[in-house]
Amino acid sequence: MALPQASRGGIATPEPAARKTISVRDRLLLVAVLTGTFLSMLNDFIVNVATPAIRTELGATYAEVQLVIGGYILVYGVALVTGGRLGDIFGHRRMFLLGTGLFTLSSLACGLAPNPALLIAFRIAQALSAALFYPQVLSILQLVFTGRARAKAFSAFGATIGLASIAGQLIGGMLIGADLFGLTWRPIFLINVPVGLIAIAIAAWTLPKHAGSTGTRLDLPGAGLLSATLVLLIFPLVQGRELGWPVWTVGLLVLSAPALLAFLRWERRVADGARSPLVPPELHRIRGFGVGNAIALLFFAGNSGLFFLLPLQLQSGLGHSALHSGLTFTPLAVTFTLGSLLAPKLAPRLGNRVLSLGYAINVVGNTIVLVIVISAGTEVTGWLLAPAMAVVGLGQGLGMSPLVAAALADVPGKHSGAASGVIQTVMQVGMAFGVTVIGLVFFAALGSGTGPVEYSRAFTVALITQPLLALLALALVPLLTTGEERSAAAQS
Repeated sequence: MALPQASRGGIATPEPAARKTISVRDRLLLVAVLTGTFLSMLNDFIVNVATPAIRTELGATYAEVQLVIGGYILVYGVALVTGGRLGDIFGHRRMFLLGTGLFTLSSLACGLAPNPALLIAFRIAQALSAALFYPQVLSILQLVFTGRARAKAFSAFGATIGLASIAGQLIGGMLIGADLFGLTWRPIFLINVPVGLIAIAIAAWTLPKHAGSTGTRLDLPGAGLLSATLVLLIFPLVQGRELGWPVWTVGLLVLSAPALLAFLRWERRVADGARSPLVPPELHRIRGFGVGNAIALLFFAGNSGLFFLLPLQLQSGLGHSALHSGLTFTPLAVTFTLGSLLAPKLAPRLGNRVLSLGYAINVVGNTIVLVIVISAGTEVTGWLLAPAMAVVGLGQGLGMSPLVAAALADVPGKHSGAASGVIQTVMQVGMAFGVTVIGLVFFAALGSGTGPVEYSRAFTVALITQPLLALLALALVPLLTTGEERSAAAQS
């Protein structure tokens, strides 16, 4: 399907009526943009299991290794909204290809980095390039596909995010364990190069040409204000625990609130002056978009905690290998894929209730994990957790893609880039928030303990936050705009 006022041949064509099937070319387009999605999310997680090897080979300090991980998360989260808006202005195809190309180059540079300082610098370049192409994915899916085809595309997007999050643990453990050509940790970055080149080649052929918004300029003051706000918010969440939570990190969190108010006030001023704001104020008036972002914050906060804490418990607490830790997430990956495939089939009949079903299953799964951990104590293994992880994965799969579709359903096409950047930024903030909250609870309960018993006790206490966050997400689902309300609004 073609973009409104654009075509693959560069001649403007109207958007065709919705169709239930996806053409071969559109399937290849989907492969290209979802490959980009996979790489972006994979690099959020894959480095976690490589930190001991990076410290050993490069002689990096704990602070430097933390910057390799946290610097990527911080810069990526800060730049997403601006990246999305650049797609609205200059065209989503152009920004996707440019961002993916720069990401591939920076991944190569990371894999060849001779010292910690350059590795940190190349990781920041990697984050900036990912923030340039990743927001274009949702915009492209929203504009290219309609009807059932769009639901399937969003479902595939949701599945890709979840699988990349899980695969980061597994692929990282396998690559480091294999020690390919004696390169230890370097293949976790070098693997991006051939995959990125394939994605670029397919995207260059299949992505429709889209001129963007001619005559529109990037709201640079707005971008600066939003970036400052996100730095004030995300930096303490990412680095606070490593720094021991000094008073100034708490002060940064407090300052993020007035900074956000200043940004919103500026955006209203820009819009009132008939200029183009970074985040159009009209997005704040779309109920489904606001509620969808709130649910996304809770959903990602709840689930990211498990991805952070379970490997820590299995490896540092109980002495299992990185590969064992990664394989523990395999049942979750399988059922996540199943849930993502089921979601678009259930959504036409259940509407937003498919989200309620997914989050309810997620609550049950996290509760079962908690019960198993309490019962098994220091004898917890991946095999024992497998059934519960499968339940968690099914709930996550059912709850991911319909959420993205519901949040963006009422967003005008001209604002799709900005809206995509916002919801993806919220996802990043949610992950950082979840890791921070569950980390605070875990390390407070652990105290000075270092043995399996102390780790297991702290792990149990921290896990209580998981079903609670899932319950909060479940409680917000009824506030989303329903299909009936959308139809009534269209007829009035």
